[in-house]
Amino acid sequence: MAEMPLPNTQTVIKGASTYARDLAERVLATFLQAFLGGIVLTQPLDLHMWQAAAVGGVAAAASLLKGLVARWRDVTNSASLAKGV
Repeated sequence: MAEMPLPNTQTVIKGASTYARDLAERVLATFLQAFLGGIVLTQPLDLHMWQAAAVGGVAAAASLLKGLVARWRDVTNSASLAKGV
């Protein structure tokens, strides 16, 4: 019986670590962008600052979902939906 080569365990762990770091960075960046955008829009649109800033949480959750869908759709070490990333 021919032996089946298994991947190096360090490669698998490094890949999952890379994916998690990539996803966390995207979620945090989305939150900060939406949070700052919400604060900037409070005055012209007469919104309460914290209500508008809370939109950042919704944007971050959507970013997290997108990253998980990207991982499910194509098993890579990236949270991007773009091919080849």
